[in-house]
Amino acid sequence: MTPVPTWRLRAAFARSLSDMYGQEVPAYTTLVEVTSEVNSDVLRREGAAAQRLGTIERVTAERHGAIRVGTPRELRQVSQVFAALGLHPVGFYDLREAPVGSIPVVSTAFRPVDAAELALNPFRMFTSILTPDDRRFFDAELQEGLEAFLERRRLFPPELLALAERAERERELPAAAAGRFLELATAAFELSAEPVDRAWYRRLEAVSGVAADIGGLTSTHINHLTPRVLDIDELYRRMSCRGIRMIEEIQGPPRWHGPDVLLRQTPFRALAEPRRFVLPDGRVEPGALRVRFGEVEARGIALTPSGRDLYDAMLAEVDARLAATPGARRQDVARAVWAERLPDSEAELAARELGFFRYHLLERPRDGRRPPSDLAGLIGGGWIGVEPIVYEDFLPRSAAGIFQSNLAGNGSRDVTAEGSGRDARWMANVLERTVHDPADLYAEKSRESLRQVRSRL
Repeated sequence: MTPVPTWRLRAAFARSLSDMYGQEVPAYTTLVEVTSEVNSDVLRREGAAAQRLGTIERVTAERHGAIRVGTPRELRQVSQVFAALGLHPVGFYDLREAPVGSIPVVSTAFRPVDAAELALNPFRMFTSILTPDDRRFFDAELQEGLEAFLERRRLFPPELLALAERAERERELPAAAAGRFLELATAAFELSAEPVDRAWYRRLEAVSGVAADIGGLTSTHINHLTPRVLDIDELYRRMSCRGIRMIEEIQGPPRWHGPDVLLRQTPFRALAEPRRFVLPDGRVEPGALRVRFGEVEARGIALTPSGRDLYDAMLAEVDARLAATPGARRQDVARAVWAERLPDSEAELAARELGFFRYHLLERPRDGRRPPSDLAGLIGGGWIGVEPIVYEDFLPRSAAGIFQSNLAGNGSRDVTAEGSGRDARWMANVLERTVHDPADLYAEKSRESLRQVRSRL
């Protein structure tokens, strides 16, 4: 039988995970259905313009998942599973710095980095790891108990890891081995039926619901699985009309008349899922936990470092205006700030080098003129056209906002204590893999297309 190449393995895993999660969380199936309806309506209404940031085939297949692990060993092992799917660690996110709540994790995202691989299937997995040594959240006694608990569990069976190593090495698997890999990998992220130690879980939950979800269970699981939608505001409205409770506001940039940038996300609130609990006397009784939710995203144009600086400045301006105007809606304030400060066309965004674009030569009479040397002149003079590069990554503030909005309480955090050191270098050392800088990946694609255009000019 024909071997299964990496990208087909990735696409099959995304489908398998989606089927499994739909059975576990039926509201996710509703989310996918509504997403499909909205995308069809936008495509019918806008035609080719709707596919400016990706073909409808890519958008329809697109998913990102989120999981949480507890130890460096678990993180290395899950990175091996993802490497089998052609997913590489990209970016470093420190959610501990969220302005509200208690989220003691740092994260990276595993995704394809090659443009052709992204076009074939852009599956991503946002992966967080607990920081038990961070004194803002855990004292020495709780750290010791937490690390001992985590060290005893095994999330990924040896057979799965061996198949993952083979798939990464050979960039394919025989059909039978691929089927077994998909079976084991999907099962590794299923919600366990094993009873939860109620006292231990509640102790961790008092610090952070995220900590309890990671360190209070004997397994990991998918926390959410996210389809991509072309009109997130319309999806929000339709989901609410179906009686599914969404969080109060869409995270990320506002809806406005100019180009969509970066990432907009919104989830429905975590649902109560039946679980069994072990009591201190050994009895087992039924209960429920609210830790998993459904999320949807709308992706925009990747911003350059200068663009990200402007984005951060605009967020700060929105926060300042909200503080000065109690009762104002964040989306309304943000829309006004965007209109004042962000270019309202792709061409200007590119000319000011605030967004990442691919460039192509425009065929038109030149009248013997020489092309200008600067990018703004080439764009403004009609020498070259621009094609946006889609943002493939995540926003720490948005991720933290979504995490926090689906927790039962704020937990506890000692702001006077010193945090533990974590950064991209630490993440790379743990993974024993390169953690790619997202901006470098976008810049490489943009520079190469501009180089080709200049050589033709």
